[in-house]
Amino acid sequence: MGLRMPSGPGLFPLKRSSLLPFFSCSRRRRPPLFLARSGDWRSIRTQSLPSFAGLMGSRDGGGRCIEGGQGYAADIDSIREAQARIAPYVHKTPVLSSTSIDAIVGKQLFFKCECFQKAGAFKIRGASNSIFALDDKQASKGVVTHSSGQGTVSLELLEQVPEIDTIIVPISGGGLISGVALAAKAINPSIRILAAEPKGADDSAQSKAAGKIITLPSTNTIADGLRAFLGDLTWPVVRDLVDDIIVVDDDAIVDAMKMCYEILKMAVEPSGAIGLAAALSDEFKQSCAWHESSKIGIIVSGGNVDLGVLWESLYKR
Repeated sequence: MGLRMPSGPGLFPLKRSSLLPFFSCSRRRRPPLFLARSGDWRSIRTQSLPSFAGLMGSRDGGGRCIEGGQGYAADIDSIREAQARIAPYVHKTPVLSSTSIDAIVGKQLFFKCECFQKAGAFKIRGASNSIFALDDKQASKGVVTHSSGQGTVSLELLEQVPEIDTIIVPISGGGLISGVALAAKAINPSIRILAAEPKGADDSAQSKAAGKIITLPSTNTIADGLRAFLGDLTWPVVRDLVDDIIVVDDDAIVDAMKMCYEILKMAVEPSGAIGLAAALSDEFKQSCAWHESSKIGIIVSGGNVDLGVLWESLYKR
């Protein structure tokens, strides 16, 4: 039996085999699952499907997200609930380290390898959480979800390496870094959260500088997973809990990808390699965060490399 996939921006098909976990939680067959890329979910219109806004917290009259009185779309309790909910269906990804890379960077780095996650990226976490938070009646209407509730990444990382004092996270639509920041700061309020952003899509850095959401007219970066913009659910967390944003160019991202392949022996997509690129950057080494950081977690968000784009980029150099 084939799956009917709607057309339109932001939607991508999943292999039938990858849907099996979503059909196993009830005796009744689950409906087809559609996933939208982070930041693109607003392109989905007028479909009679359940909304996941309730999972992200309610809003007051001014549009501010309220949950548990903290003013954010999630909190440590909801993230721990998500961790328990998705545990049977996602991998607890490994943390790798390399003395060679540590010597190059001048710090101890710990790579949280979401490139080894199911579907090759962290996004299955938020998708699974959304699916399994529904009852059978809601799920019977079909599902559209976007890749948000990602704080489980930092829960795992800090369980695996509790002594981490800084985490560097790719930033785009903000779902990943918001979850990471909310969970990590709840566990260790003094931990430092740094965002890594490509120069050709630096809306988050501009937003932090301006104190409001800035949307770019266009983006231009090899890191195709980091071209989305912040939204009203993620911006408050980025504004308040992300300590700084490090902007790197595409050449630095490609160099980081190469280092991951040559030293760590793993294929990392541009969006996933940007954390290492940030750790290697002069901007980071000239910052206060550099002097105050000792053990740094790097979120390697995915490993779905478009080799054609990679080779083309290398040839241009």
